[in-house]
Amino acid sequence: MLDNKGFDLWADGYDAAVGLSDEENSYPFAGYKDVLGTIFSEIMAKKNARVLDIGFGTGTLTTKLYENGCDVYGQDFSQRMIELAKQKMENAHLYQGDFSKGLVKELSENKYDFIVCTYSLHHITDEQKIVFLKSLLDRLVEGGKLFIGDVAFETRSDLEKCREEVGDEWDEDEIYCVVDGLKRSFDKVKFFPKSFCAGVIEIMP
Repeated sequence: MLDNKGFDLWADGYDAAVGLSDEENSYPFAGYKDVLGTIFSEIMAKKNARVLDIGFGTGTLTTKLYENGCDVYGQDFSQRMIELAKQKMENAHLYQGDFSKGLVKELSENKYDFIVCTYSLHHITDEQKIVFLKSLLDRLVEGGKLFIGDVAFETRSDLEKCREEVGDEWDEDEIYCVVDGLKRSFDKVKFFPKSFCAGVIEIMP
């Protein structure tokens, strides 16, 4: 698992690395543009939405939301990622913090129309995911939605099939969402596959 120093070192080349994987339709970022595009379209249906982005990286998605009138908040544990994102979103509310320990105080005091986690939750365990996601649902306004865009699978067998196909490229340090598992903890869960290894998960309170 990368720590914040690892992400700081990787930050400058992150967007290029993701784009190459997406264009080649290869693990882990196959479907990346469709994942972000789907979430973007959902959020754009509400004018001037207040959006919290967890693990926003260099701000690929949040910059588009910011440019289209959203009130953007975010938490990331890499200071370098925050610096790069700030160059694109001068007035966004961005904070450094390890989300495996929850939201920073400044973000935990607000309510949001949407909360998004794109390619970030795979850094915490399944047990940590459940606890964290429940805390995030509490920060949504009535009718709000939480979106997870990531390497994700409908069932455990789908995940294992992908692991076999990917072979040595599979990242054993990353723990991907399995929708069937989430449905045991959350009542309102939908899954929208976007590639052989990725999709968008929608959770509502």
